[in-house]
Amino acid sequence: MLHIKLLCVGKLKEKYFASAAAEYIKRLGGYARVEVEELPEVHLPAQPSEAEVAAALEREGESIRLRVPKDALAVAMCVEGRQLSSEQLSEFVQLCAVKGKNRLCFIIGGSMGLAESVKKEAALRLSMSGMTFPHHLARIMLLEQLYRAFKIAEGGKYHK
Repeated sequence: MLHIKLLCVGKLKEKYFASAAAEYIKRLGGYARVEVEELPEVHLPAQPSEAEVAAALEREGESIRLRVPKDALAVAMCVEGRQLSSEQLSEFVQLCAVKGKNRLCFIIGGSMGLAESVKKEAALRLSMSGMTFPHHLARIMLLEQLYRAFKIAEGGKYHK
């Protein structure tokens, strides 16, 4: 069975986000083992300098790199990444499984994004859209798209 880990900087505080995440994790349970690990976001002053932001991203990046499973294919979620259709994401997930990559680790940064070092180490940089979304919403969107990917692969009606 495929193992999917989401490494997320920041905690879901809003009940509606937590509820949506729980629902998609439950739905995904029939297709994969899903684990979500929340990492603390580095706190910054109200008007941080570029150097403060860069240092915070690197601190978060160190924490992320320590938690990516050694045998996992890492996917960095970032706006400058490759955009895939739902069908292409489904093909990617299925191809990973066929090639024996049974562990995927999707990385979602915090409100400042991801450290460049994390993006460079990822096997794939993936973008949801050219638009910017709150990182909490991105988590829900990713979980939904993973569920959709499995439904596409099985020929289910959910995708229609």
